[in-house]
Amino acid sequence: MFQISAPIRSHRALRPDIFFLELEAPSIAEKAQPGQFVHIKVSEGFDPLLRRPFSLHEIKGQEGTLGVLYQVVGKGTKLLSQRQAGEEIDLLGPLGKGFSLNFSGDHGVLLGGGIGVAPLFPLAESLISAGKKVTVLLGARSEGLILSREKFSGLGCRVLVTTDDGSLGEKGNVIELLKKYLTDHPVDFLYACGPEIVLAHVDRLGVERGIPGEVSLEAMMGCGVGACLSCSCARKDENETGKKYAKVCSDGPVFSFGEVQIHGC
Repeated sequence: MFQISAPIRSHRALRPDIFFLELEAPSIAEKAQPGQFVHIKVSEGFDPLLRRPFSLHEIKGQEGTLGVLYQVVGKGTKLLSQRQAGEEIDLLGPLGKGFSLNFSGDHGVLLGGGIGVAPLFPLAESLISAGKKVTVLLGARSEGLILSREKFSGLGCRVLVTTDDGSLGEKGNVIELLKKYLTDHPVDFLYACGPEIVLAHVDRLGVERGIPGEVSLEAMMGCGVGACLSCSCARKDENETGKKYAKVCSDGPVFSFGEVQIHGC
């Protein structure tokens, strides 16, 4: 883990409340793995006091840059959205446990709900580089909230889209799309990130159908390094050390299907 002052290379709005932030952070970019995150000090003062966690949407180790895709949802992200190229941002990283990149078979499915697509792009890059076949299922309320579709397609992924209002792709939710896909296609490993209710359904489907996979959880974090316990969630079963709780920031944010109780995290 490094604490650095990272220059902002670029910062732009993709939608009125969706932003892409590119940072020059060679020490972190060299070590970061898909599914890990950075903890950013969003203001130059003490309000808000706590850092905010952000998934890594791009990891360019050779170029020494990181990309963060985020949505403005509160005071902290609003302040971050006002930062300009050329300024420097204090960040910690890389943090947390990332996705598993090796699995039996050759077909991985990535499911992203809304802004939950953020950590899945570097995962798709790594799987494609390893020779895996990758299918991406994207879901959101409407067309304007479907993110990074072209980026995934550009990697060679098959991309299927569903929207609640039918403005893009099939009409319906991403869990319905997943169920249909699992009926028609063999899947060797399943990854998901998105709203908690979506992850709960994916986790249950994976366990019921015997498909191995992982979910990336989101949680409010104080320290980001496992010290404050503010992001603890219950394990479904005690692990070998007898621990009944897991810390999303350090034991996760990526967990295997059936490992933790997603509701209540």
